[in-house]
Amino acid sequence: MIDEKVDSDFDTADFGRPGIFRSLVDVKQGEINRRIYSSPEVYKIEQQRIFSRAWLYVGHESQVPNPGDFILSKMGEESVIVARGNDHKVSVMLNSCRHRGMKVCRYDEGNTKRFYCPYHAWTYGLDGRLIGVQDYRETYVPPFDRGEWGLVRARTASIRGAIWATWDDGAPDFDVYLGEAKDVMESAFRPVDGGDGEIEVLGGVQRWRVNCNWKIIAENGSGDVLHAISHASVDMAGINPSEGEGRRDDAGQFVLSTHPEGHGFIYTKWPVGKERVEFRRDPVVSAWFTEKWRLRNERLGSNAGVWPLLGTIFPNMSFHCQQPRSILVSHPIGPEQTEMWRVYFVEKDAPEEVKQFLKRYYLSYSGPAGMTEQDDMENWQYATNGSLGTIARRYPFHYKAGMGQEGRDDQIAGTVTEHPIGSEQNPRSLYSKWAELMDSSDWDELLDRRKAGE
Repeated sequence: MIDEKVDSDFDTADFGRPGIFRSLVDVKQGEINRRIYSSPEVYKIEQQRIFSRAWLYVGHESQVPNPGDFILSKMGEESVIVARGNDHKVSVMLNSCRHRGMKVCRYDEGNTKRFYCPYHAWTYGLDGRLIGVQDYRETYVPPFDRGEWGLVRARTASIRGAIWATWDDGAPDFDVYLGEAKDVMESAFRPVDGGDGEIEVLGGVQRWRVNCNWKIIAENGSGDVLHAISHASVDMAGINPSEGEGRRDDAGQFVLSTHPEGHGFIYTKWPVGKERVEFRRDPVVSAWFTEKWRLRNERLGSNAGVWPLLGTIFPNMSFHCQQPRSILVSHPIGPEQTEMWRVYFVEKDAPEEVKQFLKRYYLSYSGPAGMTEQDDMENWQYATNGSLGTIARRYPFHYKAGMGQEGRDDQIAGTVTEHPIGSEQNPRSLYSKWAELMDSSDWDELLDRRKAGE
């Protein structure tokens, strides 16, 4: 129990003291100090130690298919440009002129040959190189080295079209950062039939703000095992792939999976050989999914039904792998506000009728007007508000559900709980990683501490 003295100590805490954040996130006891969701000081440190270090999702290659294509994205609080160069390589760059900091790109997406600063005309190539300075030879004597003054570039990596970036040169390679969760990402960005085809972003990007802390959204995305409670009205209305037909206990087994890197997922284990019918009210769409499911069984055999349902890649990219297939990135705006970006996916070769049907379905299910997201946003806002009061914040949140029930699974990587209704192992894992990074001055310190078993 957190008492008034601890609450007072937090107000004057030395956030440089070793281990302070692991003391606030006591995953062994399943208790988390509410102040991590509301403290401006904690939020500032998150920008330095989480969002300046972690690998962050910034976009999908289908959004920039051609040379000169670009989109604007975000990495933490920073605006970044994701652009495809004439060499077909994708670059991720800070959207800030090196001269006076003006944004060199102010459009959400488009195609261009260069990025031009409207303040003093500094001009940059698609890869961020400084290629033009007004009156360069006359004004700068001797001339400065333009090669050292390009846009700030991030390290980049991709997996099946998903583009990731980090500012930290000392961060582990992306494959190491993912760990065994790499297989989850491989599955998440494959077509429904499990083949090597491509998926693409369907429509644009939904953007809206919610008055809540970003971590509450991330933990919800890592394993929302309480869907039946919060979204009972959605199930009653039949706004799901089964359209209200069948029982929830007939949907296959749910399995939670967590990884030491902080990633967490829910899998479904669909019975081998069991028929799976979706969107039966539209014969064309239903037939398309039925054929995809047949091909999936043909390709993957007994593993066909072992499929990620949803999850979170630490820190703030949450995805839904089945339907509605989408990614939600929770961009921090402040300790009590988050900007949410959601994009939807569909098979590139899907019939236009299927794409249009799924677009309507996605928008009714998720996003600011979607029925499930409206339920979630209400929960997230009240949970954040519950961390603000002088009395309330003296008492920790309870994250004990499912403790001691973790195990292993032959078909699913990571630490698993095979009867997860009520288990909170995934949020515990996410906050454990959060505390590790917050308590470490750099990646080397974190990895050394992990080797030492701290």
